[in-house]
Amino acid sequence: MPQAKTLKDSELRKVLNVCQIGRNSHRNRIMLLISFWSGMRVGEIASLKIDDVLNLDNSVKSEIWLKAEQTKGKFGRKVMIGEKLRKEIDVYIHTLKHTERHRPLIYSQRHKDGFTSNNLGQEFIKLFKLAGIDGATSHSGRRTFITNLANKGIGVRILQTLAGHRSIATTQLYIDVNDEMLRSAVDLL
Repeated sequence: MPQAKTLKDSELRKVLNVCQIGRNSHRNRIMLLISFWSGMRVGEIASLKIDDVLNLDNSVKSEIWLKAEQTKGKFGRKVMIGEKLRKEIDVYIHTLKHTERHRPLIYSQRHKDGFTSNNLGQEFIKLFKLAGIDGATSHSGRRTFITNLANKGIGVRILQTLAGHRSIATTQLYIDVNDEMLRSAVDLL
């Protein structure tokens, strides 16, 4: 099975434009941005509760601590949340009708108790399909996150930690080498 497509900025904008359509526009936007701007896995996103992202004063956390049961490898990990994503989460929280802290962050009328990893993955695929982007899956955000940071010169050890991988070899598989990276490399000479 081929790896999930790494999206260009223009393709991400296309999907975000698709997110503006329909009654779940805020939810769809935030689930995409969490994936693309934090590198979280779809199962980790599905497991998030409102309490996971908010401080006691209701400000958005700059670090989310995922418990072992929320992660793929069954090891707890810290996810760093940048300023842009914190602002987006704050906007999203203010659109919610129910903000009890024990409730799922990402939910719908059909999934009041929260999405399963598989259900949420299907939502990602629907959005990519509506945007006309072939080869993209719920893992595309994670691959794009890692590739974009590698493209900006972030070292593989930091990428490994941000991705929550136990092995640098796994992280390296996520980096999609592109023409921009190659040009930047030869321009260093």
